[in-house]
Amino acid sequence: MDRPQRRYFTVQEARQLVPRLRGLLTALQAEKRELDRELAELRRLAPLAFLNGHGARFQTHEMRVAELARAIREKVRQIHDLGVEVKDLEMGLVDFPSLRDGREVYLCWKVDEPTVAFWHELDAGFRGRQPLEDEDR
Repeated sequence: MDRPQRRYFTVQEARQLVPRLRGLLTALQAEKRELDRELAELRRLAPLAFLNGHGARFQTHEMRVAELARAIREKVRQIHDLGVEVKDLEMGLVDFPSLRDGREVYLCWKVDEPTVAFWHELDAGFRGRQPLEDEDR
């Protein structure tokens, strides 16, 4: 099976996706928080799951976990289908593959930032972020 060709974003293209991504990432973060709460409740109920009538509550939480996991996978797939890489769901961090001076880099954006204003080398990660130069802004 052929891999799809990697999409490279300009700064402007990445910035145009920010409103759409902000909505998806905000929803993803809320679903992830709810998933964490549901999983904690499942862990609490697990020892009691089939004693004293707790089985139905356990199953209700299991079903909700499955629903949330599906919703999260779907939103992550939507982001990946755009060509954007989700790096850290809790931070709301995504990378846009880009070309800079003829080499591959990432444009980097966090959901609480107003726009795409940073880039980093492929192996540098979030800590290696550098501000875009004035001509990129």
